[in-house]
Amino acid sequence: MAADTLDTLLLLALPASGKSEVRKYLAQLSPDVCRRDFHLGETVQLDDFPYVHMMRRIDDELAAVGMERIFFHSPERPFRDSRDWITLIELINEDHADLLARRRPNPDSAGRWLLERLEEAASRAGVPARLRKLPADTFRKLFQKLESESAKLLQDKIAGYPDKLEGKTLVIEFARGGPQGADFPLPPFFGYRHSLERLSPAILEKACILYIWVTPEESRRKNQARANPDDPGSILHHGVPLEVMLKDYGCDDMDWLEKTAERPGTVTVEAGGRKFHVPLARFDNRVDKTSFVREHSSKWKPEDVQKLHQGLQQALSSLYKKRASSA
Repeated sequence: MAADTLDTLLLLALPASGKSEVRKYLAQLSPDVCRRDFHLGETVQLDDFPYVHMMRRIDDELAAVGMERIFFHSPERPFRDSRDWITLIELINEDHADLLARRRPNPDSAGRWLLERLEEAASRAGVPARLRKLPADTFRKLFQKLESESAKLLQDKIAGYPDKLEGKTLVIEFARGGPQGADFPLPPFFGYRHSLERLSPAILEKACILYIWVTPEESRRKNQARANPDDPGSILHHGVPLEVMLKDYGCDDMDWLEKTAERPGTVTVEAGGRKFHVPLARFDNRVDKTSFVREHSSKWKPEDVQKLHQGLQQALSSLYKKRASSA
């Protein structure tokens, strides 16, 4: 860890809790303010949502030619195979390894590259072959249909590589949960427990968790409020279908993980044959402090900015102290 900054921040919360708004707010602050008030260096971002979006796009293209969807039961329903929550983590691990090694893929086809990445990540998660079992002509037409969007995803991935990581803060964002009314611990492969256990040790050994705390009911309300059907791939404006909100995000296990941790103020994670005590802090957003950020900054009210800034400062300062004491 740099002398005054956090290395790796896992930004975790239910959908529409304010993760993307927090990222947008931090992005418009000066580096000096971020370092002074939040112990954050210039941020480098990893997020699994673009892959979720592309999984749904693959399914849409298959359905358009009369074939069965691979990843989801329908556009409005959850994953067919819950191990795909781990597929997403495997993609994050790969993006992290590429970032560290400065790997810049230059495939002949970005569409083929994406489909092969998804299939390989799913295989590491224990999911049997799916895309590889498509007829060759269908597979070719599929990646051709997705070529432009896949090229944009690849371009964004490479554009996010900094010249160096020293002094930077890596922010990794994802949402996990379980069925409404579920008992704890949540079953495989739902919730944060199972996803955290599949993160690479290279991530976990430097990680701390900023958990944006809202109730599932508030998550559903904000999800409906932000949804823009004309912009489904947007980080700020995508909407999650109601059945998914109830079955995949009807609760989450962060409170359970905190209460069962071996050390106070941490989450205990066993991964790669090692045990990690990952520092945890909550940003309390149960009374909404973040939705205003979706507006243009010229419309932000000073009192709203102050509440958000102070809440983040308190949480991140707490994280920094916990990480520094455990270093």
